[in-house]
Amino acid sequence: MSSLTNYAVVLYIARSLGAKQFGAFSLAYVTYGFALNASRGLSTDSLMVRFSGTDLRTWRRAVASCTGTATLVGLATGACALVAAALLHGTAKLGFLALGLTLPGLLLQDSWRYSFFALGRGSQALLNDMVWGLTLLPALALLQRTHHVDVFWCVFAWGAAAGVAAVVGPWQARVVPGLAGAQGWMSRHRDLGLRYLAENTTNSGSVQLRAYGVGFILGLAAVGYVQAASTLMGPFMVIFFGLGLVTVPEAARVLRRSPRQLPRFCQVIGGALAAAAFIWGAALLVALPQGLGDLLLGPLWRPTYPLILPLTISLMGGCVSAGAGTGLHALAAARRSLLATVIAAASLVPCALVGAVAGGAVGTMWGSAAAGWIGALLFWWQLRAALKESGRVYGRHRLLSNRHRGVKWASFPRWAAWLHRHPDRS
Repeated sequence: MSSLTNYAVVLYIARSLGAKQFGAFSLAYVTYGFALNASRGLSTDSLMVRFSGTDLRTWRRAVASCTGTATLVGLATGACALVAAALLHGTAKLGFLALGLTLPGLLLQDSWRYSFFALGRGSQALLNDMVWGLTLLPALALLQRTHHVDVFWCVFAWGAAAGVAAVVGPWQARVVPGLAGAQGWMSRHRDLGLRYLAENTTNSGSVQLRAYGVGFILGLAAVGYVQAASTLMGPFMVIFFGLGLVTVPEAARVLRRSPRQLPRFCQVIGGALAAAAFIWGAALLVALPQGLGDLLLGPLWRPTYPLILPLTISLMGGCVSAGAGTGLHALAAARRSLLATVIAAASLVPCALVGAVAGGAVGTMWGSAAAGWIGALLFWWQLRAALKESGRVYGRHRLLSNRHRGVKWASFPRWAAWLHRHPDRS
């Protein structure tokens, strides 16, 4: 529901505004993605790893601090967006102004979704996202009726609708976000939170830098074409992000039940997502010239069409990476997932910008595809190493569980000392 809401908004703006204004909206949108990933790294990622399937009382205590942290990140990033708006001019200024005003609500609403999935209550997450979507529809209709369809009002209506859903969240969860608990939350989970923050912001920051670089090299219209191509993959991204909400908690459960099944679980997730990306990309290549392009994007579809093939290949690499990333998060191997993310992100920007210089918007996407598959290899390499490390930990765990089977305990002091030296693996 969340992905469909975003998909509908982007399609609406793409059809209602020209390529230049849509490019300005795209810069604000990728900036929102950067703030969103920063919030998840500091708040909800640690919640998903450490509080999935806990009892209700423990969950509520954790969620109060987690959602307070997301709100605090929204206030900080919103202030930064307002500063950026003061320094910009034209349509980009309007987009960043609206984003800065609505970021706290957007990030708080996202934290409720992840909180409900951590408890296993996907229906509550669906309900909250439906509030967002149902509030947004009349807001967009009002803009159309009053002839206020521009970058500022579209972004503001989208963010304000998310703010309404964010206000409904405490009523659903019986939890009030605690800003006072944000510092304690980040301190208690700094071993994961800081690494997930760096991982998420590195990943989304590379996409943001790519957008800024393409805008500088090729102009705002090219940014609009790249965003339009990404928008056409929206239905697939509904599946991708929807599965992402449940795969990490489920991988954590697989890890507790049968650790040896985790690699197979990750392979199935990565392979299934890559196959879905291929099928959807192939369907677009066939359907867009048959009239679907005009229906979805209007005149923007023709310059966007050549970007679909390299974007599909790029997304397939990202799907394979996601399978390995699920396993790394379930193992709480934040150091290894961060390393893979940093290297993959570092390859995206130069590959994409070199492609932009050599081949325009199409070259940008082919460069991104090459970087996507470099990242896939890195993630699976790191998962393999993390599984080997965790195998030693499980061996010690089995030794403890065999206490009543006559197992000798001479090695217990050394085992305890190992745990003391490696709290991040314990």
